[in-house]
Amino acid sequence: MATPTQPVSGLPRALTIAGSDSGGGAGIQADLKTFFALGCHGMSALTALTAQNTVAVTAIHEVPPEFVIAQVDAVVSDIGVDAAKTGMLSSAPIVEAVAKAVEVHGIERLVVDPVFVSKHRDHLLAPEAVTALSERLLPLAQVLTPNLYEAQGLAGGGEIASLEDMREAARALHALGPRFVLIKGGHLAGDAAIDLLFDGSVFTELSGPRFDTQDTHGTGCALSAAITARLAHGDDVPTAVRSAKEFVSGAIRHGLRIGRGYGPVNPGWRTARP
Repeated sequence: MATPTQPVSGLPRALTIAGSDSGGGAGIQADLKTFFALGCHGMSALTALTAQNTVAVTAIHEVPPEFVIAQVDAVVSDIGVDAAKTGMLSSAPIVEAVAKAVEVHGIERLVVDPVFVSKHRDHLLAPEAVTALSERLLPLAQVLTPNLYEAQGLAGGGEIASLEDMREAARALHALGPRFVLIKGGHLAGDAAIDLLFDGSVFTELSGPRFDTQDTHGTGCALSAAITARLAHGDDVPTAVRSAKEFVSGAIRHGLRIGRGYGPVNPGWRTARP
């Protein structure tokens, strides 16, 4: 882990490498809010700009891969990074650039949120970018956090419709290289939201309440950012994941009813509750 300076403030340093959400509900914006809420100094390397709100994404502008690397180089070489996460990586060249930057800087506490299938099953990455993600970035991940549809796409299996299906997918994903796999079960039928953590030998079920709300935009971003923040504080992975799930349950419960579509979760729920 590249740590050229130790933070005098005592704040752990967390980096997000992801896309921007102009509506403020997901992506870089959700990550930085979560880092702040969990006591980290947040830093960012943008991979793409999006024009979006609670209703739709209307435009996407990719950042050149060399500029993505320049952003990572700048913060790591001066400020240092205790943990990092990736989100929307947009294209195969950007995935490759991020993987190289992670390797060069020795970033070990890396959370990979494989943002390529939305909750509405919209595909956000081209097939070649998904292949690059599997081959180049997953082997570098300490924690991989796919939703059910992403787990299905990465594992190459059939529909995930049960906990046993989740276990089978987790085994296949762990074989791709990440040290821990956290499959998010929020889209699975049932009264509880059950996530499944797998370390290559032990399965851990993490159950949380299911809320009747449409204001869930940014849930995956906030969860992966919360895990990253807790890893930056020094938690082990199971502890970080449990803490993050509790944090995100509160963020969903206190979601923001803004806009005409799917409102965002509220990473500031502990201090600012509408």
